[in-house]
Amino acid sequence: MSLLVVGSTAFDTIETPHGKAERCLGGSSTYFGLAARLFTPVRLVSVVGEDFPAESRSMLADRGVCLDGLEEKAGKTFAWHGRYSADMNSRETIDVQLNTFGDFEPKVPAHYRETPFVFLANGSPKTQLSVVEQMTSPKFVVADTMDLWIDIEKDGLLQLLQRIDGIILNDSEVQQLTGESNLIAAGEATLALGPKLVIVKKGEHGCFVFGQGFRYALPAYPTTAVVDPTGAGDSFAGGFMGFLAHSGDVTAASMKRAVAYGTVTASFNVEGFGVDRLAETDLKTVEGRLAELMQLVDPS
Repeated sequence: MSLLVVGSTAFDTIETPHGKAERCLGGSSTYFGLAARLFTPVRLVSVVGEDFPAESRSMLADRGVCLDGLEEKAGKTFAWHGRYSADMNSRETIDVQLNTFGDFEPKVPAHYRETPFVFLANGSPKTQLSVVEQMTSPKFVVADTMDLWIDIEKDGLLQLLQRIDGIILNDSEVQQLTGESNLIAAGEATLALGPKLVIVKKGEHGCFVFGQGFRYALPAYPTTAVVDPTGAGDSFAGGFMGFLAHSGDVTAASMKRAVAYGTVTASFNVEGFGVDRLAETDLKTVEGRLAELMQLVDPS
């Protein structure tokens, strides 16, 4: 089944202990799309400026990302410049220029509106809800969020949680949202707010999943080649949603498998600057790494 992503497309300048890369192709929809296309066709809704190169369009399209929903507006593409700490567990934003993304109002093309699987990348809950309202009876909708929206648009986020199937957030965000200091209590409290699925990311320590009638935990794939963590969360979501859309199945067993695929897909993303590593990865390589991860967690 096809999969829709709505989010940012950007140029990133990234500094890590491994070097500096300027104006890498980035943005949540781009990372997500390149991860998800490993499993299923992807439909992208985003906005860019007049400076967005034809080569980037071609790279995405050649890899199975449909760009009919990529709007081009007068001005420049969203740009971000960040610097990571020595252990790469934290980062500093040096500069951000929203440009054409600043007043982004997603317009879902008519032929996208019956897409069964939908991912709402990090953004204002109001904007995310506007996408939900444009869709025609989607089968499974998942959103990403962050501390900013919990802080300034919590009511809107609570409303969104009543309209979607899943939410992805990190451990500090789930605690902020619920007021629960215990991670398990916070996950269960978020589940009670409306979604059928809550995925709590714990960075290099993996993730914890709360579903209706099940819990699941999985460590991150133990890669030592972490070059650039930018987009790891979006590539995790891409692998997760890509597998679900491919299978068409949203049972607990399928979601657990999808989390494993998301974990492995994200491990490739961090091994290069920007989207370069994701763009060159294929499904056979992902399957090989998945087998390694499963051996690591198998207690037999």
